[in-house]
Amino acid sequence: MREICDPECYFVHIGMNCGLDHERDAFDRKIFQPTEIVLHNQEVREYGDVQIALSDVDYGLLLGGNPTTHHFMTTEVFQLQGDEWKLIQFTFTALVH
Repeated sequence: MREICDPECYFVHIGMNCGLDHERDAFDRKIFQPTEIVLHNQEVREYGDVQIALSDVDYGLLLGGNPTTHHFMTTEVFQLQGDEWKLIQFTFTALVH
């Protein structure tokens, strides 16, 4: 994760908002554990040195040991830094079927 993220990358979830270190810590402590991601659709838009990836996904994960599935639109914002694309923002937005 650190390889693709800018050190100042920010994450917005349903239950928390945090920087990269806190996000990594949540994975390391298994606060949430992804189990399956089903991609329904993805669109990438480019604006100069910024790319935005919009993904319609069903996101399966364990929360407190309990399996759950949520329908989300994820928004990933990448910025070209030198010759590498770095993730600078990642947001989960709940969708209703």
